[in-house]
Amino acid sequence: MRPFMQQDAGSMYANWISDPLVQEDYGEPAYRSVAEVEALLEKWTAAYSREDVYRWAIERKDGEGCIGQIAFCSVDTLHHYADIEYCIGAAYQNKGYAGEALEAVIRFTFTATGLQRLQAFHRGRNIGSGRVLRKSSMKYEGTQRQSFYYVDSGEYDDRIHYGIVKGDYSP
Repeated sequence: MRPFMQQDAGSMYANWISDPLVQEDYGEPAYRSVAEVEALLEKWTAAYSREDVYRWAIERKDGEGCIGQIAFCSVDTLHHYADIEYCIGAAYQNKGYAGEALEAVIRFTFTATGLQRLQAFHRGRNIGSGRVLRKSSMKYEGTQRQSFYYVDSGEYDDRIHYGIVKGDYSP
């Protein structure tokens, strides 16, 4: 994992951010061109100057470029917690990359920040994300039934919540 760079646009587009199914599970639209991804990266990299922005590119060591991302999608500095999100390209799912990235972010959270809690949820139909969270050191905290609405399809889904607090973390 590392900070995003402008040169990630091509591999992001090829590996995940243009895939409608991956992006639907992630809750974001698929990008239609490398130029759109470049514009997104300009925003992401400019945001690194803020203290509450944490976003990392996930890449394999073999040089295939960016295969996904993991980020704090929100940070509550008053209450010292963050919500985490992640996304992995379809060709790289079910291979442990998301879980490895999540554990690295959990470790980072409790060793390098003042945060006391990290939390995440997955939608009920996103089974792969559920597997990542169940295998992590985060704990299941409950289900909000039918609390997520898919605007495009008009369907509802559950939000299944996980979390970990600093006192429960052991490296």
